Amino acid sequence: MKKSVLTKYIICCLVSLIVFVGMMGASGTSANPHDPTDALLKLIAGNVRFSSGQSAHSDISAERRKQVTRGGQHPFVTVIACSDSRVPVEMLFDQGVGDIFVIKVAGNVCNTDEIGSIEYGVDHLNTPIMVVLGHTHCGACTAVATGADVHGGSIPDLIAPIKPALEKVQAANPRLYGKALVSALVEANVWQSIEDLFQRSSSTRRRTNDGRVTVVGAVYNIETGTVKWMGTHPEEESLVSDMKYNVWE
Repeated sequence: MKKSVLTKYIICCLVSLIVFVGMMGASGTSANPHDPTDALLKLIAGNVRFSSGQSAHSDISAERRKQVTRGGQHPFVTVIACSDSRVPVEMLFDQGVGDIFVIKVAGNVCNTDEIGSIEYGVDHLNTPIMVVLGHTHCGACTAVATGADVHGGSIPDLIAPIKPALEKVQAANPRLYGKALVSALVEANVWQSIEDLFQRSSSTRRRTNDGRVTVVGAVYNIETGTVKWMGTHPEEESLVSDMKYNVWE
């Protein structure tokens, strides 16, 4: 990556972090990867290293493997990303063995299996931050945006959760088509996945409400290697309120 481009990206990441800290109302300055703000900073720094070709490749040694075997896993973030082979989650954040609890599925959709896996990371492993990571040139989003024939089988059911996002994009921007429509859908699908997660996971709603976890959206650019941070869902306050769901717990 050229130095000027890298500088712009670092500035963009810092702005994203400032916005995130503002949304969280954070005031502490201690570096703690199990604090939501510091966990995000760790991801941002790792992505800057990766995208600039300066990955540290830390915590991938034989000793690290022994450490997480003896002491168990203690990841600092849960990430749901697309199954696309061009989205290597640990690598693009320059993290090591045991650092990230990763769920991968085509289209980074949140359905039963994915939500159950997220709850394991958030509830059982107590990760303070959860990231829904979309990516550019997403095949699942492209298929939905273009109405492509996905050849039957189970794939239509797999990508069905993306369709509400497409409807929202088309309602807001009826003239979008082609690559612009796919790009808009990629971001809308991140928000849709967060909405689906909150709607179906009362435990994630509770943990978000009381500040134990922060759920954020992001989009990975498979060409530049950079991550665009979208922040928390703009309607999070409403989405995490149990009053709008039929919850009997």
